[in-house]
Amino acid sequence: MPSVSERREAIRANAAALGIDDAYISTLVDTFYDRIRAHDLLGPIFDNAIGDRWDTHLPRMKDFWASVALNAGRYSGKPVPAHRKHTTIQPEHFTIWLALFEKTLTDTALTPGAVDYFMERANRIAQSLQLAMFGIPGLPPDPSTR
Repeated sequence: MPSVSERREAIRANAAALGIDDAYISTLVDTFYDRIRAHDLLGPIFDNAIGDRWDTHLPRMKDFWASVALNAGRYSGKPVPAHRKHTTIQPEHFTIWLALFEKTLTDTALTPGAVDYFMERANRIAQSLQLAMFGIPGLPPDPSTR
């Protein structure tokens, strides 16, 4: 069985083969959030949530995606509570977010494999957040979690 450091190196090597490194993640995050801010529906939601703190939010998102994609271990936040407090977020916003994220990947990624690599992770994250925020489809959400 490989050690933790061996697994981490394998993840990073696989990502590097797809053109994923810190420089690409920085480009991805900056491009994506430029598009988010310009989006008619998502822009106001994000601006309401982030306000004038984009200068701290963007580095945090770069650390988040580096941790997700490269196993960098630089993000230690709590995404579920951070998203739950924003009552304007609705389930359909996740579909729009994912579509915009995929379009940004398609436009910026060096390889098609990088698009698949990120989208697999983004879809899992979105599903997890939706379940935490809205419960299982067809069942009423637990009011104590909102």
